[in-house]
Amino acid sequence: MSALDGLDPATPVLVGVGQHAEQPGQPGYARLSAVELAAAAARRALEDAGIDPAAIDTIAGVRQFEISGPRAKAPLGRSDNYPRSVAARLGADPAHAVLEVVGGQSPQHLVNEFAAAIATGTGPDVVLLVGSEAISTTRALADAPDRPDFTEHVGGQLDDRGYGLAGLSSRYHAAHGLLGAPSQYALFENARRARLKLSRADYALAMGALFAPFTTVAAANPYAAAPVERDATELATVTERNRIIADPYPRFVVARDQVNQGAAVLLTSAGTARRLGVPPEKRIFLAGHADLRERDLLARADLSASPAAVLAVRHALDVAGRALDEISTFDLYSCFPIAVFNILDGLGLSPDDPRGFTLTGGLPFFGGAGNNYSMHAIAETVTRLRATGGHGLVGANGGSLSKYSVGVYTTTPTPWRPDGSATLQAEVNSWEPVEVATRADGPATIETFTITHGRDGRRTGILVGRLDHDHRRFLATTVRGDTDLLDLLAGESPFGERIFVRATADGNRAAVSRAALTALLPTRSPGFRDSYEHILVRRDGHLLEVTINRPQARNALHPPANTELAEVFDAYFADPDLWVAIITGAGDKAFSAGNDLVWTASGKRGSVPLTGFAGLTSRRDMTKPVIAAVNGYALGGGCEIALACHLVVADTTARFALSEVRVGLVAGAGGLVRLPRALPPKLATEMILTGRRLDAAEAHAHGLVNRIVPAGTALDGARALAAEILAGSPTSVRVSLQIMNETAGITDPHDAVAHDSPAMDDLLLSEDMLEGLTAFAEKRTPHWRNR
Repeated sequence: MSALDGLDPATPVLVGVGQHAEQPGQPGYARLSAVELAAAAARRALEDAGIDPAAIDTIAGVRQFEISGPRAKAPLGRSDNYPRSVAARLGADPAHAVLEVVGGQSPQHLVNEFAAAIATGTGPDVVLLVGSEAISTTRALADAPDRPDFTEHVGGQLDDRGYGLAGLSSRYHAAHGLLGAPSQYALFENARRARLKLSRADYALAMGALFAPFTTVAAANPYAAAPVERDATELATVTERNRIIADPYPRFVVARDQVNQGAAVLLTSAGTARRLGVPPEKRIFLAGHADLRERDLLARADLSASPAAVLAVRHALDVAGRALDEISTFDLYSCFPIAVFNILDGLGLSPDDPRGFTLTGGLPFFGGAGNNYSMHAIAETVTRLRATGGHGLVGANGGSLSKYSVGVYTTTPTPWRPDGSATLQAEVNSWEPVEVATRADGPATIETFTITHGRDGRRTGILVGRLDHDHRRFLATTVRGDTDLLDLLAGESPFGERIFVRATADGNRAAVSRAALTALLPTRSPGFRDSYEHILVRRDGHLLEVTINRPQARNALHPPANTELAEVFDAYFADPDLWVAIITGAGDKAFSAGNDLVWTASGKRGSVPLTGFAGLTSRRDMTKPVIAAVNGYALGGGCEIALACHLVVADTTARFALSEVRVGLVAGAGGLVRLPRALPPKLATEMILTGRRLDAAEAHAHGLVNRIVPAGTALDGARALAAEILAGSPTSVRVSLQIMNETAGITDPHDAVAHDSPAMDDLLLSEDMLEGLTAFAEKRTPHWRNR
């Protein structure tokens, strides 16, 4: 009786693998699409297993880069149902099609997931996993006159799992240049160099020594995109060809995405494999498996390592019941050296271990086939184990050392064993996160860094630091033209060096000292310009009137207009002779239609001032009154401006709405917070979720508006309200608003009343209080001086 005979027939087995590759300019180049590359690999997997395509009941696809994000481009077109496009090429019509989330962990995760489903005995019967990239062809032919059209409309059932990008990037990352993998991984790499206290030269050579054996493997692999053997010195030495991408990475050690590659894996059960006549020697067992996710990038306690990935490998070995020295082959995801070093450090493996750490040649040399690299690693592992026996380990990495999936494969018939990844994930999630300061100001120290090098020669320093006063972590970039901080970062050991950081509308900016940062980014003293391009400004005694002057865009705001408004309100709050401000919109159609969506859709870069939309929605301590004179539409950001003002006067044409959901946005400039506090919660929620508009009468009835005036007289009505305020003491108005601000967050009214505000002391010592009491006693009009 063989070991196979005693197995549960539901035991999952890998029975077929296939790969296909081509490159422009090489013999046999056929300009295949991603679908065609995957189909070619799938045919080989079916031939390998000896299975008819009609037996496939489930197909799962790994996302190409061109369908890995909502803004990803496909210059040559793409399929609207990638898995079913591949199935159609094979003559298969599976009942179930899946499109997996983004990440290099996808291939191994799919193997783990569908193996577990097969093991239940009630899951799928024959599963085809496919992935491919045609990036080289797309780049080579995008502008060719005879370029192919890869567009396919196949429809049909598809379990599209979405992009799965949550936690992998953020607006905070984007504002500081952390959009590409090289810059993010470089932060980890340099943090590791700091931990090991290695010189630049020694660390560069260590990266070269790690990857030199990978090039040897790639040079012998017929599917490799860059089959050139290189030694450690060549990999480490910066040259014109091996230019720096992001310090410390020269081009040769960075994942190569210019590939045309496809790979496929067939999974089934031991019982079905027997029924379909798959030879025993073809069957490979998944002895161990694990899937874990690391904390988000900036929340990690140690940026030099990913302990969750190491934990996943250890757990997969435990499930397999194998020790490290029993593993005969490894293929560790190798987009950058740190992805390999992390596992070696965590497991105590030496970089020169004779078993090696790749079977393909690795992502910089075999090719980084988008999210699908590890499908090739699995195919190579299966092929090697069939020839030599033993156990092979595949480690698949996704995101920024974020998601790690592991498989331990063997020719030895092995019963299915469930893993405990969910329990371990709960442990990872319980690790204490590092507190992050999105707006960082003050003295700090450098934790890790990179310098990105553009093709135009421009260098930008990106650093992670810790604030001195509370040790919160932050991201910052260098200021354009600042060579001092760039030179410090490019030096031997900038880790722990003192710097100074300041929050700006475009993100945190750092320099070697406060004085240097002030010189590079002079702080604008509050004051009015002689003229403005997008707004009108009028002073009338103690009253300031500000008019948004973009009637052609319904007074919607773009970054230049926001900047002007922020400067004007800075000047207003700093000027002791200005006591009340009014903001309104030009024309009779709109107060403001909010954010200029045409500008946003054009792809132009822009930012919102630190003080918020219109310079008001994020402004703290507004201790002078601002009145919104609403004429016509106050939609989206326009409504948020009105909500941020102390008082609102609306004419009968006014309409208020948070309409962001209608264009795929949210009211992120305070509307989601202020509207439920200004209106009955149910009404506010309805407005937020549906974009419902309130007319002036409804807004007034619910307390959103102070006064309603006839059409076309909103500004006059606001002036009348301002005159009433100006009749009172500006000091009393200012102190009243300050105490209201200070007590807004105190829920208990007794505690709020007992709040001891320093503003009250200022009032009692003011000239205005004395003048008010004196004028009352003398039965005359007070002469306020705002002091």
